[in-house]
Amino acid sequence: MARELLQAQDFECPLPGGGSKTFILSKFPAIVGREIIAKYPLSGMPKLGDYSVNEETMFKLMNHVAIRGANGEPIRLSTRDLIDNHCESWEVLARVEFEMLKLNCSFFADGRASRFLEGFAQKALASVTKMLMGSLEQLSSLEKQRSKNSEKTTR
Repeated sequence: MARELLQAQDFECPLPGGGSKTFILSKFPAIVGREIIAKYPLSGMPKLGDYSVNEETMFKLMNHVAIRGANGEPIRLSTRDLIDNHCESWEVLARVEFEMLKLNCSFFADGRASRFLEGFAQKALASVTKMLMGSLEQLSSLEKQRSKNSEKTTR
């Protein structure tokens, strides 16, 4: 049996063509929330992330989003088809995901997100720079070591 939506609240999402659609957003349970927040930011970073991990995490996040069915009961967006049918574009999906992060992470809601993301980006850049510099040093040391089996050129 699926858990009930925790602290559910309506979100009126603006649609790209005009108008809006109501989604029901909810809080994550503790352990699911920990997993989503641990995986979501890094897996979505271009060139560093892993799209399949990011997509899997998005499905976990969207399982805590619902729409109202004909009888008023919440229908969770728990499958690819439900998400595609109710989020008419990637922009709508991105807005819903962002609102879920704001609802579930206090630092997104009170403006600390930009400072958090800025610090995260600086740490990621430092890590990538260190990794690339190490690779560059290895490559340049290989360049300096000539094979004893090669013929000397007179160029």
